[in-house]
Amino acid sequence: MDRRIFIKTSTAIGGATLIGNSLAFGESMDPFAAPPDAPWFDRSMRWAQLAFVENDPGHYDPDFWLAYFKRIHADGALLSAGGVVAFYPTNIPLHHRSDWLGTSDPLGYLIEGCRKLNMSVILRTDPHAARQDVYEAHPDWIAVSADGKQRRHWANPDLWVTCALGPYNFEFMTQVNNEIIERYQPEAIFSNRWGGHGICYCEHCIQHFKAFSGLALPQTNQSGLSTAMASGDKNDPAYRQYRVWRTNRLKELWFLWDAEIRRRKPTARFIPNGFPDKLITGQHADFFFADQQARSGVIPPWSLAKHAKELRATMGMKPQVGIFSVGLEEPYRWKDSVQSNAEIRVWVAEGVANGLRPCFVKFGGFIYDKRWMETVEKMYVKYYENEKYLRNTSPLVRVGVVYSEQTTNNYGGEPWQKNYRDHAYGLYHALVEDHLPFEMVNDQLLEAEQLTPYKLLILPNIAALSDKQCGQLTKFVENGGSLLATFETSRYDEEGKRRTDFGLSDIFGVSSSDAVEGPLQNSYLRLKADPQTGNFHPVLKDLEDAYRIINGTHRVNVNPKSDFPSPVTLVPTYPDLPMEDVYPRTGDSDVRELYLRDVGKGRIAYFPGDLDRAFWQIMSPDHGKLLRNTIRWALNEVPNVSVKCPGVVDVTTWRQEKSMTVHLVNLTNPMMMKGPFRELIPVDAVVEVAIPANTRVTAVKLLMRGEKPAYKINGGIVSLSVPHITDHEIVALDLV
Repeated sequence: MDRRIFIKTSTAIGGATLIGNSLAFGESMDPFAAPPDAPWFDRSMRWAQLAFVENDPGHYDPDFWLAYFKRIHADGALLSAGGVVAFYPTNIPLHHRSDWLGTSDPLGYLIEGCRKLNMSVILRTDPHAARQDVYEAHPDWIAVSADGKQRRHWANPDLWVTCALGPYNFEFMTQVNNEIIERYQPEAIFSNRWGGHGICYCEHCIQHFKAFSGLALPQTNQSGLSTAMASGDKNDPAYRQYRVWRTNRLKELWFLWDAEIRRRKPTARFIPNGFPDKLITGQHADFFFADQQARSGVIPPWSLAKHAKELRATMGMKPQVGIFSVGLEEPYRWKDSVQSNAEIRVWVAEGVANGLRPCFVKFGGFIYDKRWMETVEKMYVKYYENEKYLRNTSPLVRVGVVYSEQTTNNYGGEPWQKNYRDHAYGLYHALVEDHLPFEMVNDQLLEAEQLTPYKLLILPNIAALSDKQCGQLTKFVENGGSLLATFETSRYDEEGKRRTDFGLSDIFGVSSSDAVEGPLQNSYLRLKADPQTGNFHPVLKDLEDAYRIINGTHRVNVNPKSDFPSPVTLVPTYPDLPMEDVYPRTGDSDVRELYLRDVGKGRIAYFPGDLDRAFWQIMSPDHGKLLRNTIRWALNEVPNVSVKCPGVVDVTTWRQEKSMTVHLVNLTNPMMMKGPFRELIPVDAVVEVAIPANTRVTAVKLLMRGEKPAYKINGGIVSLSVPHITDHEIVALDLV
């Protein structure tokens, strides 16, 4: 008997029609797939998410979606199952069945179809809201605001907001998870909005927090923020203890759900949608969803890549899936919208280039606008055809940018500390503009073996560092590494308490005073040649004719401990009005604004000012040049890839089992800093790639174009031209 099931694929949904021959279930989809005995989370490379709405049962056509999954070679599905709405015939009291479900089980039908396509299946829950019957039966399950009132849902006042840290999740949702895993045996359960929405003052949270800390819960303002958070007082004892308690409580919930799921299916997992500590995420997650679905406002297109790199810093090469929305992600929540295809292409390219496995999310099974579907299909087909080149084993980088949740949590109360994240954004963007591959480094993972791949670590105002972390960074320099740091890096301990001096004072070669100057009005940086030789320092490349450039907005007063070169010095602030008074009151000062020194085989560059933050906020090209030149000087070695092209191209490099790849994502666009992209503007590039040691190149390919370009090999360097990069090109070198 032929066990294949044939379904006609001419199906119309909301005006969208797919026409094909027939859909043969049970056929092998993927000749490049991981070995059959590999864990499920290593196998699936292209994911599809359907986030159902309550009236979907009976209205959407599951066969339409199964046909689409087959066409795009999706090998993983994320499907809504339960929580605020049950999309299957649940037997749990108070677990609200969709009013459109009747006696049917469309979820079960869709799961069966996905399995016949050899897809991994993850089922989604959302426990953050509940209906009136839940409120009446268990009012203690509902979140309570600071005024003692139970919280109506902000978007749908017919619903109640549940407490994430009490019995609703720990007891009721545990039952829901158990029923789902027993009934459908999915590979995992993924929970959306599981971590709560602001501080809850229900009886359970008050009791648990008091037992943990001996304190009352921190107060909140009208916006739901803790008053400590709203005022910037991160030293408030109750607020600090609340952060720790909430993280511990969510970890307890994660581990409870995961254990119950594994007890029923040992290979299955619980996957939380986000967790407040990336280190814990990396330690305990085998597989994770990076849920940054699209740009909003002035978010740059590389922000998804930054998020992926931060997770990889703790997860290593464990699989990460990047959820991307086909609709807009804006505060007004147009969930049935569709983005421009150019915007979708660039966002997905940034994710794939930075190691994410793509997952489109469609809200609702009914389609109002089908314009995104062909775009996603073309991308997925290309990724399927080139899957072996996307199964990365390690990034090939020598530069690491340190990020610090510790600093984020314990720093920022003073006026000069505002907009802390802008320091990292500025240096991140400078690296992207320089076409220099790099990774992110978690400040809790600074042991020597963890830093082995790196020659240069960049610390964008990593202000809060423990003595141990300072010792680890010192050891890194002693072992031949280089550091570039800015502003108040290491000026505070791990709890955010001011030190008498930098924790890295000996490495920087300077001591800090008590004062931070700023905001600096009408201040400049004087750029000088060496007075003995008349030559300009390499950090001033292409700035030799500038004489002076604008300064940042704040600076730490420091005292040098030894002699330093003086390529960049301070022009102090002077009046900017009235116009007749706008002239410097002093001549050239000898106050350095960049401290450069060699330490053994490494180099140290320290900016006492906030040049990285100023670059992000002002986007002065002079700041970008100075930052990029200083990064190259501190690295002090030729990068393994060189990309010469106009515009902005994000470059990443990877190693696979039998190849290496260079991803080129073209961000050159007038809408780069405020979306969406309207069109894609091609650029041409010349690429040089250093061949890995002990290997030989057998072929060079342009994967997205499907071409084998002309190339030259000279001195272990492969050189080629890459024409017309629209959104994403992948240069692949086959190696033996």
